[in-house]
Amino acid sequence: MKILITAAASRLTQALANHLSATNEVRLTDRSDVSTPHEFIRADLGHGESTNGLVRGMDAIIHVGESDPALNASEKLDAAMRGTYNLLWAAREEGVERIVYLSSLDVMGKYDEDLAVTERWLPVPTTDPDVLCFHMGEYVCREFAREQKTNVVCLRLGNIAWDADGSSTSTLYPDDAFQAVERALIVEVTFNWTSIPSTWNVFHVQSSVPNQRFLTGTARETLGFQPANRG
Repeated sequence: MKILITAAASRLTQALANHLSATNEVRLTDRSDVSTPHEFIRADLGHGESTNGLVRGMDAIIHVGESDPALNASEKLDAAMRGTYNLLWAAREEGVERIVYLSSLDVMGKYDEDLAVTERWLPVPTTDPDVLCFHMGEYVCREFAREQKTNVVCLRLGNIAWDADGSSTSTLYPDDAFQAVERALIVEVTFNWTSIPSTWNVFHVQSSVPNQRFLTGTARETLGFQPANRG
């Protein structure tokens, strides 16, 4: 599979690229030059031929909603909305069949921590620009998928524990994150009791940890997500 991953400078993108490149052809992109062993094309996701050329020939796109720390708040939100729309539009024109949007469980962050939150609950993001970027990126993906009949799978990821054991109730270990993304790239999601593809789907993804805050039953049942049992 030929896969484009955005936000090349982020640690998540680099880790995903290293993992997926073992069995796939991976291309990375970002608005600034990034040092990477993988194929890289610099792009600002404008509305034009450059974005079409970026996605042309790809089988799937992993759009990482993480914002660029070098941008100010207005620029971050612009990238989250306009950049995401331009990417989706180019993907549709070029016939890319699968788009995975990587959001964050932080968009559900204002719910009480004692509540077990599922995908059926409405997002309640804080006013933090980085969290709002995930939220607005989701909104653009959702409306585009519904209007243009484009297949978009949204994974709301927990707090990734890169260097140590996670202590958060929404911890997500890297190997579980990789597995969820791999499943989202290949599983055909349909409406209940039909064979009709569902174009917009949201899944909560976190590891099995004590006092797990976000339920992952939908991802388990639909995507086949099986986080490691860490007791």
